[in-house]
This record gives sequence, C-alpha cells and structure tokens, in this order.
Amino acid sequence: MAMFSYEFMIRALIASCFMAVIAPMLGVFLVLRRQSLLADTLSHVSLAGVALGFFLNQNPTVMTLIVVVISALLLEYLRGLYKSYSEVSTAILMAGGLSIALVLMNANKGAAAMNIQQYLFGSIVTINWSQVRLLGILTAVSIILFLALKRPMYVLTFDEETAHVDGLPTRLLSTMFNVLTGVAIAVMIPISGALLVSAIMILPAAIAMKIGKSFNGVIFISVGAGLLGMVSGLVASFQIDTPPGATITLIFIALFLLVNVFNVVMLRLLKKR
Repeated sequence: MAMFSYEFMIRALIASCFMAVIAPMLGVFLVLRRQSLLADTLSHVSLAGVALGFFLNQNPTVMTLIVVVISALLLEYLRGLYKSYSEVSTAILMAGGLSIALVLMNANKGAAAMNIQQYLFGSIVTINWSQVRLLGILTAVSIILFLALKRPMYVLTFDEETAHVDGLPTRLLSTMFNVLTGVAIAVMIPISGALLVSAIMILPAAIAMKIGKSFNGVIFISVGAGLLGMVSGLVASFQIDTPPGATITLIFIALFLLVNVFNVVMLRLLKKR
C-alpha cells in the first residue's frame, strides 16, 4: 500500500498498535469499576499541564505527566472522602483542570494558545520516534503490571470490601491504577487529543463486554477491537483524508453499534426458537 512508503505512517501504525494494547486494557477496568469518567477527567486535567508547560516555557509533555499524576493521587484521596458519591471527585477535578487551563491560556496568548489547540485534537501522523519508544515502554510496563496484579485487581474491581477483608492493599492498588491511567493518558494526549483519548479507552472495552463471556475473554477481545479500530481508522483517514483521531473514534462507534445490533438480532432469533 502507498501509505507504507511514508515513514510518518509507519510511525503512526506502530504507535496505534501500542495504544490499542494500553487503552483497552485500562478501559476494561475503568468500565467495570464504574470510573469511565476518570479517563475523561484526567484528559481534561492534562490540558492544565499543557498550558502550564507553555506558561513556564517547559516541556508540555513533562508538565502534563506531573500534573496528571498529582491529579490521579488527588482523585483517589477525594474518592475516599466521598465514598458514596464518587462522581463528585471527578466533577471537582474536571472543573478545576479546565479552569486552570483557561486561565493560563488567557495569560499566555498567541502561539502558545495555538499549540494548546493541537493537544485538544492531537495528530497521530505527526509523532516522532521518541514518542513511539515511550509508548512501547508504557505498553511493556502495562502488560507486566497486568500479569503481576491481575488477580488482586480483579478482586478489587468487583468487590473492594472483600479485597480489603482479604488483606489486599486496596488503597495502594487503586492509587497505582489511577496513576498508570494518568500516565497513559498524558503520553497519548499529543497523539489522540484530549477530546478523544477517553473514547479510545472506553469504546473497545464497551464492545468487548458485549461479546466476552469471561474476564480474560473481555480483555483479549477489547485489545482485538482496539487493534481493529485503530489500524482501520488510520488506514481510512489516510485514504479519504480525514482527521485520524476522529476517524478512529467513528470506527469504534460503528463497531459498538454493529455489536449491539448483532446481539439484539441473535436474541430475537433465539426467542423464536
């Protein structure tokens, strides 16, 4: 294919494969823990890190990592304060992150404000090899942590009280998960954009949960759906000249609708029998 004759498309394809592994794995836990808004919250908070980076003339990615990690820790603290109303903590952080980003953008008008716009939508075709390597490292770390902590995270996800009674370090595990999610979002923001990164994490998980019959099955199907959506969306965006992030998201939405329609049709056929 013609697209493979371009180095930037090869980088984009490798990066999309790494993201297709990281995002759905985290997304499954987010959906099962009823924390789907966590990804959206941290992606909005990341804009404050980007704006702070430009305001201080520092590397925006580094500042985003710092801000997102601090926010992930704060989110876990607030979740402990509002155990029965966990959505309160996400609402507070989202509002605070966006407010800080807007204030800093207003104080640093001009080229920096334009650069921040790039982080809103991202561009998978403009990434460099250092970003690809960073995604590769993050993918490896995510897989290692998943294999090492799958069982305790499984218990924590479905019954936090039981996990606590069993002696599992629930607060530490939850904090580690939030931090890893925050780091993943910070790394993927320049590629997928703050407005679309949560969709890339949540939609493959939602698709897998409609098909998978077991926890491991849901994980594998979500990664497969992620690969299908990321690669096909990237190819489609190249062929029809559309924004990659938006095209990938639309592919995921189409897959989600197809899976739901298929399930409804199969259910009706089974009832007729």
